[in-house]
Amino acid sequence: MTIKLYRTVFSSLVAAVFVHGIGLAQAAGPDVTLDELSVEGTSAPRGLVPAYAGGQVAQGGRLGLLGNVDAQKAPFSIASYTDTLIRDRQARTVNEALVLDPSVRATQSTGAPFDSFSVRGFPANENTSGEVAFDGLYGIAPSFRFFSDDAERIEVLKGPSAALTGVSPNGAVGGVVNVVPKRAGEDLTRVTLDYSSAARGGSQLDTARRWGAGREWGARIVGSLHGGDTPFDHQSETTGVGALALDYQGERFRAWLYLLAQTDRFDAPLRPFQLKAGVPVPRAPAGRLNLTQPWECSDIDDRGGLLRTEYDLTDHLTLFADLGGARTGVERYFQSAPTILNLRGDMTSTPQFYGLSVDRLTVDGGLRARFETGFVHHAVTVQTSTYAEETGRWFSAGRGAYLSNLYAPRHIAYIAPIYGAGRPRYSDSTLSAVSVADTLSALDERVLLTLGVRRQRVEAHNYVSNVGALASSYDKGAATPVVGLVIRPWEAVSLYGNSVEGLSRGDVAPLVAKNSGEILTPYVARQVEAGVKIDLGGIGATLGAFRITKPSGELGPQNRAAATGAQRVSGLELNLFGTITPQLRVLGGVTQLDGVLTRTALAANLGHRPIGVPTVQASLGAEWDLPGPPGLTLDGAVIYTSRQFVDLANTQALPDWARLDLGLRYATVIGDRRTTFRAAVQNVTGANYWTGVATFGTFFQSAPRTYLLSMAVDL
Repeated sequence: MTIKLYRTVFSSLVAAVFVHGIGLAQAAGPDVTLDELSVEGTSAPRGLVPAYAGGQVAQGGRLGLLGNVDAQKAPFSIASYTDTLIRDRQARTVNEALVLDPSVRATQSTGAPFDSFSVRGFPANENTSGEVAFDGLYGIAPSFRFFSDDAERIEVLKGPSAALTGVSPNGAVGGVVNVVPKRAGEDLTRVTLDYSSAARGGSQLDTARRWGAGREWGARIVGSLHGGDTPFDHQSETTGVGALALDYQGERFRAWLYLLAQTDRFDAPLRPFQLKAGVPVPRAPAGRLNLTQPWECSDIDDRGGLLRTEYDLTDHLTLFADLGGARTGVERYFQSAPTILNLRGDMTSTPQFYGLSVDRLTVDGGLRARFETGFVHHAVTVQTSTYAEETGRWFSAGRGAYLSNLYAPRHIAYIAPIYGAGRPRYSDSTLSAVSVADTLSALDERVLLTLGVRRQRVEAHNYVSNVGALASSYDKGAATPVVGLVIRPWEAVSLYGNSVEGLSRGDVAPLVAKNSGEILTPYVARQVEAGVKIDLGGIGATLGAFRITKPSGELGPQNRAAATGAQRVSGLELNLFGTITPQLRVLGGVTQLDGVLTRTALAANLGHRPIGVPTVQASLGAEWDLPGPPGLTLDGAVIYTSRQFVDLANTQALPDWARLDLGLRYATVIGDRRTTFRAAVQNVTGANYWTGVATFGTFFQSAPRTYLLSMAVDL
């Protein structure tokens, strides 16, 4: 009932996004001078961690209930990628913006109607519930894809963090991806036009204003519309984004209101493949080939909103309360995962209509206190939170099975879908918690100790598909601790370590399972990590070692998903960022992973490597300001992933792959307007490969060589 009431209120508010945007866009832009050519974008809004040298990453990020923390003082590995990096890479989605993080890998192609990724070898965002947080909270971001138009920062907190961030809606444990939304800083009016192969283009308007005697009021509007043919054969996509951020920054009271609307419509979207048992993985097809029929389609609409408030009772005591939620609607007609039958690439597919609605509501509140006991400083946070989700689904029977081939796709006549009536309830869950954490610091923050505990509760109900009758339920709670330590023997060096546990909602059975959509039993994931962080002012690095253990779901002999497995992933991470010289910037690193199955339904699989966990992931990006005309920059990136197994028996594996990206941009002033031209080629060599493996063994083909062009003008 609460979720339905929220949906009605939010639908009325979001309609005003573009109306306000048109009014703000008519205001005059700031003067631009030539000596500001190298500084693109606005200054950081209040409350945002400043950018690090080079401007590609920030100096810190959000650690859940601990708030924003300087990376050198955080007992966890965290990376925060800036709006500058997002725009310079012309990244359309959150997933694309994380390509230079060696701990993160996309497991889908750009032609798919959803983003899925893995962090530290553990998958996320593969089913109906979004694993991406919005300003530190789940339940507001779009479920399937998050376009980057409204992203000021994209943060990755690595490792299980339910004790800090709350239970992830879909049970991800490898890390938390958090989008910090754009809000008003300096006055801004920016128009961006872009084009990508084969014939897809569009525009974006980004405008911000502050007003009031102390500039305490702020508004930011972001709107974009894109459409056209993609690099994949007979595929087209139309997307639209509208976002409004209002804020008030008073002396003691602060408030932020965010509204977000997003639509994504595909004709002939790419789908993941599954492999018939016993069949070796065939070579990957040419990236442009599309095995989806031209009449198969996907329509996804998302609406979300968040209200955040803070009030300083004293200079050392702050109360906060947040209320947010979102709704996702999906209608798509295609088979979720066609089956590859042999090494020749023959495959079978059966189109199915899939209708989904997901309603989410999140509420939290608490207090933050700062005080001293002797020479020890305390930063204490007490928080209570609730996340509720309701899912309705209609999944029709398949009809019109057809054969095709990976290397010679076959087109067939239109097959009419079987539509369902309404969206019968399919699952619901409530994730609630009470948390307390204290960061103790001493010796001028040379020693920082974080202690915390979260009492978590997971309630879930599963219902009979297409019927809505209750099938199963559970209610489980646990207290999970977090301990983190940072020792800074020198100003430039931080030694850190952590031990953290988190109760998570169980995996969701994939569409390829007979019990697809069922929420499996909850589990506790655990991590131990230690490492060193170095900050030399212009260049920084993090080296960490970790071990994560997690129960997991498996597809059994009858193709039913069940929580019968467990795995352990140990790893080493090296991250590098910053400026080597004033003209040369680097970003990237390497991650080494060692995964092992510690429990399986089939004893013969014990000790095998988990599905989708490679041995090595490496990413390295560089930017070079070319000599000659000021404002001309060359950039490039190399991304590598070693082989990954598709099955628990470790008999089917995707080969390793590497990709090269190159780009060029030119920042100048035209008619007193700062203007930036960008051109890029992704997958320069046109490599054909399988991108990655999801939890239950499905995988995608790569994208072909893709050309990107854009022009941004600050009015």
